[in-house]
Amino acid sequence: MKLHAMELPSLGKKKALQYTPKIVLLLTLYLILHTLVTFCYPLSSTSFLWKTSPPSSSSSSRAASIISSYTKIMSKTCDISRGGWVPNPGGPYYTNATCWAIHDHQNCMRNGRPDTDFLKWRWQPDECELPLFDAAQFLELVRGKSLAFVGDSVARNQMQSLICLLQRVAYPIDVSYTQDDKFKRLKYTNYDFTLASFWSPHLVRAKVSDANGPTLDHLYLDEFDEQWTAQIEEFNYVIISSGHWFFRPSMMYVAGQVVGCNHCLKKNVTDLNMFYAYRKAFRTAFRALNDLKKFKGMVFLRTFSPQHFENGSWNEGGNCDRKRPFKRSETQLEGHNMELYKTQVEEFRAAERKGEKRGLKYRLLDTTRAMLVRPDGHPNHYGHLPNENKNFYNDCAHWCLPGPIDAWNDFLLYVLKMESEHGDEKFYQSERKLKIR
Repeated sequence: MKLHAMELPSLGKKKALQYTPKIVLLLTLYLILHTLVTFCYPLSSTSFLWKTSPPSSSSSSRAASIISSYTKIMSKTCDISRGGWVPNPGGPYYTNATCWAIHDHQNCMRNGRPDTDFLKWRWQPDECELPLFDAAQFLELVRGKSLAFVGDSVARNQMQSLICLLQRVAYPIDVSYTQDDKFKRLKYTNYDFTLASFWSPHLVRAKVSDANGPTLDHLYLDEFDEQWTAQIEEFNYVIISSGHWFFRPSMMYVAGQVVGCNHCLKKNVTDLNMFYAYRKAFRTAFRALNDLKKFKGMVFLRTFSPQHFENGSWNEGGNCDRKRPFKRSETQLEGHNMELYKTQVEEFRAAERKGEKRGLKYRLLDTTRAMLVRPDGHPNHYGHLPNENKNFYNDCAHWCLPGPIDAWNDFLLYVLKMESEHGDEKFYQSERKLKIR
């Protein structure tokens, strides 16, 4: 016979006392469970968690499961870069209508994208749980600090995602020193937190040819790009990333002299591939940070974000029409994606060893594998309004907002939280042993 709460008063005093410990135990388990769910999944309600995780047979097993998950969250050996995308019916956590920071060419919903399934996934590491982004927690961790994104438009894409995620808690004011949108500074005054972006698609000093004529970028591979290196000393966190611009034809210089080119078709000029320039550029960018005497911040490398053009290249009608993530068995990191990934991680590790000697911290945001399997998250032909009378290429390089790129800031918050709670050496000894795959 089941005992209902309403039946308790009709029992004798002796029997009531027999049941009281059981009721107290059940209530205690419920309170522990509710507290842990709120802490581990601040953006999710309890009912949402039960919807996405099959209910277990008892309250005690549910509590044990969540305690186990929490232990894994705090694991010091978890490689969050290895995992898969799992359904997330509760997403996304902002929309194109609620966030002002989304540029038109990443505003896929505004531009008529009819499907929304690509918004209903979250990244799940194999070895632990990756909590969804908690804006209040992030802002507390960066209170009184500053963070800069250095790189190309994909770097700016991540910054816009971060602004949209933080908007659940706070809005910034614009404190930019220029009207150029490629160099933005925003201030979250209630947290004394500054967020900035520095446009440097090649990370080094470069001159880009007139867009109306034949494009040939001139890359000075051993020279700092002072548009960001001259201003970066004050920042507590610097996120470096770049990639897609190195596919363009370029002339390469070292010590002021031409050393080769990539797809330039010039007589008497050595044809060097893009990987030569890519390695040199990252080496110089990291050297710039290590050489800045007053820089005491933490350096992040956000790894290469693969493109997903199919049925042709970007200028030959290529598209990215897929509506779901790849399964792990459907694709792998190979070819130029693997080469770019390996190159930047190798240069990152070399710079890390040098930086440690003067007390700098280097941290990896290894997002490459997570994004390799998300061909469904790009603007494609929804990077503009359907009635715009212009010639547009399909965009399979940037990411829709909201979209899979929001997970990059889940990665960022995870690393910041681990740094705050565990310090550097113990947690990152295992991370440094991860092999390039």
